[in-house]
Amino acid sequence: MTVEKVALITAGGSGMGAAAARRLAADGFKVGILSSSGKGEALAAELDGVGVTGSNQSNDALTKLVELAVQRWGRIDVLVNSAGHGPRAPILDISDEDWHRGMDTYLMNVIRPTRLVTPIMQQQRAGVIVNISTAWAFEPSDMFPTSAVFRAGLASFTKLFADRYAQDNVRMNNILPGWIDSLPQQETRRKSVPMQRYGKAEEIAATVAFLASEGGGYITGQNIRVDGGLTRSV
Repeated sequence: MTVEKVALITAGGSGMGAAAARRLAADGFKVGILSSSGKGEALAAELDGVGVTGSNQSNDALTKLVELAVQRWGRIDVLVNSAGHGPRAPILDISDEDWHRGMDTYLMNVIRPTRLVTPIMQQQRAGVIVNISTAWAFEPSDMFPTSAVFRAGLASFTKLFADRYAQDNVRMNNILPGWIDSLPQQETRRKSVPMQRYGKAEEIAATVAFLASEGGGYITGQNIRVDGGLTRSV
C-alpha cells in the first residue's frame, strides 16, 4: 500500500508559503494550508487539500489544521512554518507590546505548531519541519529589527530541537531568504545582491522541497542561506 505523504504550511496563502504549498503538492504531497486571509483555503481547494482560515498565532486554528489533516490522511510528514510581517521602528522606539508581537510573529509561529506535530512525527519515526526565516538573522538590519532579533532566537531553538529529536528521525531546519520577488522590488535592493536580482519564491519552495525529500535526510539543525550571496557565513 502506497503511503500518501502530508505537508502542512502555515501562513501559506501567498508569497513563499503559497509557493511552497504548490511545489510540495506537485511533488506528490497532500497539503493542508493555514492563512488568515482566506487565500489559504482557496489554494488548498485548488490543490485538493484542506484549508483553515486563521492565524498562526492561534493555538485553536493550528489545532484545527492538524486535526483536519490527521482525520483525512492519518499522518503529517512535513510542516512548513512561514510568517507574516512584524512591527518595524527604530529599535528603542519599539514598545513592549510590539516586541511581544514580534515574538509571536517570528518565533512563537514556529513553536506553537511544532508542539502539535512533533508527537505525531515521533510515532511515525519520521518528520521534517522547515522554517522560513530571514537572511538577516545573523547579520541584522535596522530595517527588520523584530524579525532579526527573534529569528536569531529561532536559530537557537532549531539547534536545541535538532539535538533532542534527531534520534526520532524528526528534523528541523531554517531557510534564510534574502530579497524575494514576492516583495515589492526596489533597484537599490537589487543592486545590493551579488547576483544582481531578486530571488524567486519558487526558488525558496525548491529549497523547502529538497529539505523535505530523502536527499535532505541527513540535514538537521541548520540555517541555509538562499539570498544570492547577500550574506556570508564565516
